[in-house]
Amino acid sequence: MDDGPDSMEQDDRSGIVKGEEASGTASRQPKRPPPETPENVWLRQRVVTSFWIVVILLGVPVWLWTTSIPRSGLPLEDMQAWADGRACKPAFPLRISIQAPDLQKAEAEHLTRLTQHALDDQNEFSAHHLRLKLRGGAHSSIHLNGSVSNEVSATDNNLDLFVDPTRTEDDALTVRLETDSTLTSTEAELQDHSRLLRILHPGHLVPSITSSTSSLSGYIAAKLQELFYEEQGMIEYILTSSHTLSGQSTHQSSSASRDSRPRSSRLIHPELAAKLASRMTRSVQYAPTYHLTFSLFTPAATPSNWEIESAIVENLSPLLDALSVVSNFTVDTQVQLHAKFAPSVHPPEFDETAGVWTLRDEDLSGFVNAAEWPLSPSIGEGSTLNFILYVPESQHTPLVVKSNHASNWLVPQWGGVSILNLADDDGTSRGKILSKAMIQPPLLIFSHQLLSLLGAPQTPQSLPLQLQTLTRTRAASLLLSASSTMGSLARLTVALPSIAIPETVSTAVESTLDHLRSTCSALKAGHFQQALNHARIAEAQAERGFFEKSMVGQVYFPDEHKVAVYLPLLGPIGVPLLMNALKEVRKAFAARRAKRRVG
Repeated sequence: MDDGPDSMEQDDRSGIVKGEEASGTASRQPKRPPPETPENVWLRQRVVTSFWIVVILLGVPVWLWTTSIPRSGLPLEDMQAWADGRACKPAFPLRISIQAPDLQKAEAEHLTRLTQHALDDQNEFSAHHLRLKLRGGAHSSIHLNGSVSNEVSATDNNLDLFVDPTRTEDDALTVRLETDSTLTSTEAELQDHSRLLRILHPGHLVPSITSSTSSLSGYIAAKLQELFYEEQGMIEYILTSSHTLSGQSTHQSSSASRDSRPRSSRLIHPELAAKLASRMTRSVQYAPTYHLTFSLFTPAATPSNWEIESAIVENLSPLLDALSVVSNFTVDTQVQLHAKFAPSVHPPEFDETAGVWTLRDEDLSGFVNAAEWPLSPSIGEGSTLNFILYVPESQHTPLVVKSNHASNWLVPQWGGVSILNLADDDGTSRGKILSKAMIQPPLLIFSHQLLSLLGAPQTPQSLPLQLQTLTRTRAASLLLSASSTMGSLARLTVALPSIAIPETVSTAVESTLDHLRSTCSALKAGHFQQALNHARIAEAQAERGFFEKSMVGQVYFPDEHKVAVYLPLLGPIGVPLLMNALKEVRKAFAARRAKRRVG
């Protein structure tokens, strides 16, 4: 019985301890929120769904509409066809007028026909061919029913023989056959300032109408081939260079030009090809307007003025007027005193044997002190050609080039330099003003340098024939340049689908293609001045379309830049929406599983 109270006290203590442990365990368990009512679940789902509805039905369309890239339709097939040379095969039919006032009509027609046969046999480049037409002379005018016949078709081989009593501007050359009984052999005389070639021949060399060969026709054909030999080589070189460049760009263009490239490359003589390559390298790129700057530089204080305006009007203006059919020209003049050599140029050395001061050949390229001499590289949109007249100091006179003792040289694609050595024994030579007579020789040199920079041929010596050749070669180069630009634009459009193509580009492309077609048609018809005019516009429109400002900016905007722009904006909005949508999906799947278990 004594143990009873103690045992009861121990039981009470153990009960208290267990109660405390139970209450501590209950207090450590987290408090859960009350279960959501169906109304709250429905409201939360509707809120998340409404956000996604706004994003999908309103946000995404607005974003697509505001960020869409306008791409006007371009005729990619036509553009690539022009670049590959499939749309146009340039042809250059040169019309040669034949005048034979001393021959009868039948004799003149037969001689013209034999000459045409000889030309066709000698010509190996079908794109450039000479076509003779007979103009009415004193004994060769043809009258039918009292009227003049303008065209007579050939009787064999479909030769282009015309009887045209009126001279047209499309005639490349006029050949006048004159009988001279005092001569024993045939002679040719080309007028320097006209398109007239006189053929003086003995009367017995005129072939009879039954003969199939003639030494006179062979001489005329050889002379014509000689006159246009360099022009033919220039056109071949331009076409060959274009085919080579297009062949390197795409395999399709290479196969498209396969028919014409090997034949052209075999025709050009290696020596002529090297000469043409050198000439094309030093000539300037074509421009509708060239700015000519004539500068007088001297290291001394005199001469300080020159009569350049009157000298240009008298000696250079006629040439610029003749060249206006190809490009326009503006003229500026300036005088710079105390103009020193560039620091890189070695001082002149005195040659005791020749008694002259010399400049080393390696110093010619650095002769122009571009750092101190006021020479603007470009004025306006056209190219600037600089022509420098340098008057050395009296102690360095005469000053010439060491290798050839020349006093002038050409700077490729830039201009020309001429040194004017004034005599010391002439009291007027060292005056303050250079007279017009003293400026005339350098201006003649500058005129030849200008023709070289423009790419004019060296032969023939007739200036009108050189200008015609320049017109044809410029038309051909502009045609091929605009076509190549169309191909580049087509490849750029395909390679960059995200680039914008505004409506102005589409309009420029359509204008370019229209003028290219007109250029090709004018070339084949022999209207070379019209072809050049259309080729100018085609080149300008092609450059305008290719260098569109809105396109150039997006060429250098890759997709990585777009990600860098959009991610900071869309990240804070898109992540919460996406996470809440995933939670709701998970809860929906969990509720379905619970219903399946209960069921």
